[in-house]
Amino acid sequence: MCQFQNVLLGLGKTDLNHYICITLSCSVSFGSLLPDSCGSLSSCFCVDMLTVFTLLMLLIIKEGSGNSDRSVTFENPNPCALKGKSVEFRCSYSYREGETVRKTTWYRGKLNGTIWTRVALSDFPSYESRSEYLGDWQHNCSLAIHDLQVNDTGYYYFRFDTDTYGFRSKKSVYLSVTELNVRVCPERVRVGENVTLECKTSCHQLSNTAWFKDGRPISKTMFRAQAEDSGNYVCAIRGRESEQSDSVALDVQYGPLNMSIEVSKLGHLSNSTSVNLTCRATANPAAINYTWYKTTGSSSSSMVHVGSGQVLSLTSVVRPGLYLCQARNSVGENNLTQTVLIADHKDINHFILVGIVVKIILALLLTLIIIWIGRRTCYSAEDKKEQEDDYENTSI
Repeated sequence: MCQFQNVLLGLGKTDLNHYICITLSCSVSFGSLLPDSCGSLSSCFCVDMLTVFTLLMLLIIKEGSGNSDRSVTFENPNPCALKGKSVEFRCSYSYREGETVRKTTWYRGKLNGTIWTRVALSDFPSYESRSEYLGDWQHNCSLAIHDLQVNDTGYYYFRFDTDTYGFRSKKSVYLSVTELNVRVCPERVRVGENVTLECKTSCHQLSNTAWFKDGRPISKTMFRAQAEDSGNYVCAIRGRESEQSDSVALDVQYGPLNMSIEVSKLGHLSNSTSVNLTCRATANPAAINYTWYKTTGSSSSSMVHVGSGQVLSLTSVVRPGLYLCQARNSVGENNLTQTVLIADHKDINHFILVGIVVKIILALLLTLIIIWIGRRTCYSAEDKKEQEDDYENTSI
């Protein structure tokens, strides 16, 4: 049996510059035996380097041609899908005629430290109930993944094994899992300013979307903000309205609106009675300053400052008057007037005295009328009797 002992490059002579000289311990010589070119070596042969190069190329081509009829093709190597939906990797594969497929496997690329590896999907518990092989052991290698999550984003590979050879895809499928992204621009505005609603994903444009504000559908995505536009907005793909995006809030700021003044007690009040006036207003941001004024004359322009704060407490004698509450926030201010009628204790006594006098006068008048009617009745009876006596005397 032949054993290789040494390898020498024949670079010493010009006629051997393109030869490889190999020393053999063998009873049979191979190739073109040129003992004179090998010095003192007992047996050797030299091969043309061009021949060696040609043989190597033939081996490479042969190895490549062995896989030329084995391949994996991905129809869409860069799919993009929404979170919660399903995606299908359309895939086909081919192999040599006469071979039989024994196994098919889908892998996901994973970086372990600094080494990129391929891990079978079956080794991931999270894919156990969500991945579905749609292919066969013929030529279809399609795969579906359901209930997509954002962390499903990544590279996926396919491998098939025949009874003679195992082939894995050199290329991969890169899956992008995205969510519906909502943007309200700007997110904080004042009444009258323009607002734009945007709904998009990271991988493709959305043209047919539906919008909801606080659960109610809306039609406009561009509008001038009003106080009632404050709220939470979501978008969805039309036809799949139940699959909505995360919500984003629109904050519409406005000055005090819908102002009112509450009076703790109504009607005529005595000196010992206290009254609280409470000023209420709807505002965003909330009103931070309340100021109270009272008119001093017949003109509402003649006012004096009587207090600050949301509640004005009146504990002393207050003449009937017109009170005004002014509410203010960072956006603006608003005024509201409220008439508060409060009577003095003296006024109450005067009203009571007048009432008693009127009652006495009415009682006296009623008594006089009754006496007058009684007397009138008596006089009428006496006159009738006198007339009867005169008639009798005349007849005799």
